[in-house]
Amino acid sequence: MRTTRLSLAFDAADIAAESRFWADLLDGEVVRADDDWHTVQFPSGSGVPDICVQRAPDHVAPTWPDPAVPQQAHLDLDVDDVRAAEAEALSKGARLVEETVALDADEGFRVYASPAGHPFCLCWGE
Repeated sequence: MRTTRLSLAFDAADIAAESRFWADLLDGEVVRADDDWHTVQFPSGSGVPDICVQRAPDHVAPTWPDPAVPQQAHLDLDVDDVRAAEAEALSKGARLVEETVALDADEGFRVYASPAGHPFCLCWGE
């Protein structure tokens, strides 16, 4: 299969907050916004797929790691400076879900949630 663009779509009740969060966190731009769908695009050649957010008025946020409401998808974001990345993510509306290892560890990951509750990980080291 040949594709021209890869997109990852998230459900959210508040699509404006969710799309703005991903655009701000990953230096993207909301390029399409209507009542039911927002598309966040990133600079050409960045390797970051489009992130789309579709309106789901009854969306229930995942309760990861509790399997009561399973995660629907998640992103792993490899970062060079995890302390700075964590501070930035939290300042833009993320919340820390699981402190898997200390920030001063040589490698590891931590689990966060976007405003709509979608999990993502900040990963560092080998």
